[in-house]
Amino acid sequence: MAEFRPGLGETTDKKRGDLKGKVISLAGLVDYAEGTVASRMVINRKCGSVTIFSFDENEGLSEHTSPFDAMVTILDGECEVWVAGNTFRMATGETIIFPADAPHALSAITKFKMSLVMIKE
Repeated sequence: MAEFRPGLGETTDKKRGDLKGKVISLAGLVDYAEGTVASRMVINRKCGSVTIFSFDENEGLSEHTSPFDAMVTILDGECEVWVAGNTFRMATGETIIFPADAPHALSAITKFKMSLVMIKE
């Protein structure tokens, strides 16, 4: 299980800017990488961020908290999510909101990709 480390795999501001004003596939912004978690930050502002993650099968993020609300949408595949003592199985197209300060974690059932929207204010 990977430890949550914001910024892992981030792109530069210039590369993020290259996405503006274009139609994009969020799932296509990050490739699967064998045995690991990969990420690409799409938006990074004081008020929040959007990051796309890919997880190889059996990879995940260990339990952690965030001082801000976070919304996760599954873009491809399936995972198991734990939030504040509850377990959910999620699949492509489903979304969950992690409340600020609530312990949460996730684990890949299959390879999966997700979008993480973090609201900081």
